[in-house]
Amino acid sequence: MKYDFESIMERKGQDALAVDAIGNGSAPGLPKEGFDVIPMWVADMNFPTVPTICEAIRERLDHPAFGYFEPRAEYFDSIIRWHADRNGVTELEASHIGYENGVLGGMLSAMGTFCSRGDAVLVHSPIYMGFAGSLKNCGYQIVLSPLVLDEEGIWRMDFEDMDRKIKEHHIHAAIFCSPHNPTGRVWDRWEIERAMEIYRENDVYVVSDEIWSDIIHDGYRHIPTQSVSKDARERTVALYAPSKTFNLAGLIGSYHVIYNKRLRDRVNKESSLSHYNSMNMLSMYALIGAYRAEGREWVDELCHVLTVNADYAYHYIKEHFEGVSVSRPQGTYMIWIDCKDWLEAHHMTLDELLQAGWDVGVAWQDGRHHGGTTHIRINLALPLSRVKEAFSRLDRYVFNK
Repeated sequence: MKYDFESIMERKGQDALAVDAIGNGSAPGLPKEGFDVIPMWVADMNFPTVPTICEAIRERLDHPAFGYFEPRAEYFDSIIRWHADRNGVTELEASHIGYENGVLGGMLSAMGTFCSRGDAVLVHSPIYMGFAGSLKNCGYQIVLSPLVLDEEGIWRMDFEDMDRKIKEHHIHAAIFCSPHNPTGRVWDRWEIERAMEIYRENDVYVVSDEIWSDIIHDGYRHIPTQSVSKDARERTVALYAPSKTFNLAGLIGSYHVIYNKRLRDRVNKESSLSHYNSMNMLSMYALIGAYRAEGREWVDELCHVLTVNADYAYHYIKEHFEGVSVSRPQGTYMIWIDCKDWLEAHHMTLDELLQAGWDVGVAWQDGRHHGGTTHIRINLALPLSRVKEAFSRLDRYVFNK
């Protein structure tokens, strides 16, 4: 490979929440003596980002002034080219693109135009904890439509449940997560078409969170929600960011794509009310550096690395952890496991299981944050050697000790 996804990057003391927060009052705690930390709880990557990002930032730092500014045309052109190259989007224009500090803020700005505080919002479960916290904090009711596992172990939407709950709760706003976090499901076109048809029939406006859309495993393809029909294009606010793709969360910077002019004007107005939703100059250059040809090449290599990591984790769990259920993710770098049968067989609680992992340095995440009951979410965006070490420790010291 051209880029380095094998070296173990030292992140301690370099402002990494995934490492520096451990043991200072945040979960997980420090491991027992003799074990180093393998960070698998925060959804960021343990790989160095593509060099063109740092190059673009360094070039701008050569000019010693950072005053008020407007986004460069190159910023919008970079986004347009990226979506054309990766997803076949041909009708995207600069006017359709708007800056957002983050996907969650963009989601709330859209909700402020879709419905009133106190209204119900449909979200699939398991639910990304950021959606749950933000919606609750702003006074919205969350109505969950659970995903279900089919006979092949693939997560599916329950279309009848969606339609019923939309009608029962008089819902006119929904969040659609594509690819889905935390299950890692990459939706087929027909599934998105059916979901959007249900939303159309019930006059539901949609926030499509597509922040993970670049991280697709080998053999799968991301379908932009707005591309499946003319109506989907008009009723959807799609949210994107280079932060998940290139490990740029600390720089801040997301964006929306809204084709419907009336909806776009309302969301832009809602986003502007705090006067804090404005672009950071260096994050603009980070996106420009990321969305170059080298960035596309880097992401292709990243997706292959993550495919290998997910294959390894999935098969290891199936072969070694009796009583643990898992569906192989098709995208993202997270894997979602259900330990219900294992916990019952060993008369343990989820807290005790989580602690056993933390004790040996496997810093994994409590799935209850995402609406699970006996679930754990694990980040696989590490060098394969670290993924193998983590699962070896879980085998020897936790699940089969």
